[in-house]
Amino acid sequence: MALTINSNYAANVAHRHLSASDSDATRSLAKLSAGTRVLSGRDDAASLAIGKRLEAETAALRQASVNAGQAGSMLQIADGALSSISDILTRMKTLATQSASDQVSDAERVYLNDEFASLRSEIDRIAADTDFNGQKLINGSQTVTAGTIGTDIESADGFGAITFDTNAAGVSNADQFTIAFDSTTSRFTVTNTTTGVAQTSAQVTAAPAAGATQDVRLDEFGLTLTLTSDFDPATDITANNTFDVTIANNASATFTYKIGTGTNAIEDDLAFTIDSAAVASLSAGLAADTLDTRANAETAIDNVAAAIDEINSRRAGIGANQNRLEFAAANLASSIENSEAARSELLDLDIASEMTAFTSKQILQQAGVSMLAQANQMPQNLLKLLG
Repeated sequence: MALTINSNYAANVAHRHLSASDSDATRSLAKLSAGTRVLSGRDDAASLAIGKRLEAETAALRQASVNAGQAGSMLQIADGALSSISDILTRMKTLATQSASDQVSDAERVYLNDEFASLRSEIDRIAADTDFNGQKLINGSQTVTAGTIGTDIESADGFGAITFDTNAAGVSNADQFTIAFDSTTSRFTVTNTTTGVAQTSAQVTAAPAAGATQDVRLDEFGLTLTLTSDFDPATDITANNTFDVTIANNASATFTYKIGTGTNAIEDDLAFTIDSAAVASLSAGLAADTLDTRANAETAIDNVAAAIDEINSRRAGIGANQNRLEFAAANLASSIENSEAARSELLDLDIASEMTAFTSKQILQQAGVSMLAQANQMPQNLLKLLG
């Protein structure tokens, strides 16, 4: 090969290999610092796609596991309340049995009846008061619907629906509401004229696109206004537009918990139905029972016994659901472990292997620097020929 000054082939080759070694060492160092084998799609596009999908699945499974735990807590609260009611019914049966015996006088039956009535009221109080995160558990449920609608809050005005949450708080049957919209502030004001309570919504500055809807929440009433593209945010709605509330009481309440990561109700949801434990739901005649006479006490014994059977049935149902939840939670834990293992296999870095490769690349990098320095010295030899 000719000796030239303008071109240094050896230096160019050394520089090219040094650049490659430096790039490899940099990428190896980046992987070691990140702890991942795939930094970007260029490393392994398929593994990145599958691994990220598994990562999202694992995160969703962890939340599903939390949901299952919350469901178990809810059922435990319901069972605890039913246990208290069971104890009360046991005492009520004892009182009825005592009143049905002739060693008790009519005057004493009055005392027994007072306690009997007080305990019955306590059952209803417990049923109404037992809740989980604001949701009544053993008092059935209420379906709250909007009745007669004002002329400016109908579908032609951009109102797709006016819906209340189940068991909406602060709402009673036959309450009347007014809806007003102020185009200046771009806010709705909904007022319960029966109670005088009012709530103002967040700003609504534009109507939804054609075919789309927008929900406006008023949490204090558990109310959702669903707007359509016909809504005009530049037009006021006056407060004389009203609607009534109709409440239907249901004998049970259903609670649905997401224990999967999809949307299939059969595979991914667990629904629990808990019947009301109010006195009227436990026994047809218990609400009117008295212990003022021996005959009435005899009737009360049968009604209390029937109520005890109903409570036991409810507790058995809750116990079955608790056991089901435990198996669901165990399956979620196993799924999380296996999904995480699969994700790790695809994306996580083998530190020992990569550290070995990094050491090799460091040596090549150091050798490349040394050889490039040597190659850059070679043209200096030509100066002897020019001397």
